[in-house]
Amino acid sequence: MRIIAGAHRGLALAAVGKGDAAKHLRPTTDRVRETLFNILNNYIYFDEQTVLDLFAGTGALGLEAASRGATHCTFVDDGRVALRLLAENIAKCQIDADVIKRDATRADYPSNSRFSLVFMDPPYGKDLGQKALANALNHLTDDALVVWEENAPMQAPVGFEQLDQRRFGDTWITILRRQVT
Repeated sequence: MRIIAGAHRGLALAAVGKGDAAKHLRPTTDRVRETLFNILNNYIYFDEQTVLDLFAGTGALGLEAASRGATHCTFVDDGRVALRLLAENIAKCQIDADVIKRDATRADYPSNSRFSLVFMDPPYGKDLGQKALANALNHLTDDALVVWEENAPMQAPVGFEQLDQRRFGDTWITILRRQVT
């Protein structure tokens, strides 16, 4: 795994090794990340984004956004292996980031935090994405983008509009935009 583009382009991220099967640690592949970020270029400028990376794992998605200019990243994960890899990757990229060491469905966010770009890659098929998004909802900007990776196509929850949806093998990426009325 490596950073695809931006200030840290080509930087190799920490090797996952055997990972952590119990925590469903499975990083998004370079090919899928590259395609995803090419799609996101149609919707946002990265240098204006504050990123929330839920079920962060290695942090590859948030770190890619930071490499492309995101102003700040907050990573949320509770897996021991994931947190070790995440710390190593943040240090390699030399970015200022917050790490919340807690289950993404119950994470506590600083009261002043506002996120404009959210990455969610929950364990597949466990309905954790909806819960994590609902938990973070009060900390999202009115037009926040949400990138939701799952093993099935996801329907936009109430208050969100689906912008795009793509399949990559057994992975579905759904891109949503928050719609505040």
